Amino acid sequence: MMTWKVSRIFEIPGACKIEPKLLQSNHRHLHLVEKTMATLIRTSPMTETSLIVHWCSDEKGLIKTAAKGALRPASPFAGKLDLFFEAELVYVPSRGGDLHTLKEVNVLQPRAGIRAAYLNTLAAACFVRWVELVAERETPIPEIADLLRRGLDFLDRKPADLRALFHFERQLAERTGIHDPESAPAERLVATFGGCPRQRDELLRLLASEG
Repeated sequence: MMTWKVSRIFEIPGACKIEPKLLQSNHRHLHLVEKTMATLIRTSPMTETSLIVHWCSDEKGLIKTAAKGALRPASPFAGKLDLFFEAELVYVPSRGGDLHTLKEVNVLQPRAGIRAAYLNTLAAACFVRWVELVAERETPIPEIADLLRRGLDFLDRKPADLRALFHFERQLAERTGIHDPESAPAERLVATFGGCPRQRDELLRLLASEG
């Protein structure tokens, strides 16, 4: 089965109760760590061997973590940081910024079906970008995170189609409180949040050509 690479689709421009724990560092300082379930929505290079990993979580909203050494062959993160993975993660919150330190990842759902078809990968990228446009960072977004999770689960099982795209946009408009029966949901989203996923035009064209 062919797996589509998604790097060109993304341009770099979980509902799990948090269980605080203490982590002992090499310098014997105690750090509070947090655990949550989240969807991996983006990765970008940090160094030659490390990644910045972006997540969408019910309780934490849009967060980003530093996966140090993730690109090394023997990394404990190897095979665990692909786009659209649903995972349980443990991280150390940053003391003064928004880049947290990723410590553990347990993949719960890889959603390999999305990457098996280009249209599904493109639709998933479009869904993710809509969420990034409307959601505030580091703020709980349970309804939006749930919508993204259900949208990705659909694309993991079934082919992307126009009905799925329009349903996602209508639900997103409703959950952000801007839905207007007299206007197209996408138009309301663009007018309110000032942007539109760049993947959407290509997705509409390809889906329309499939009839």
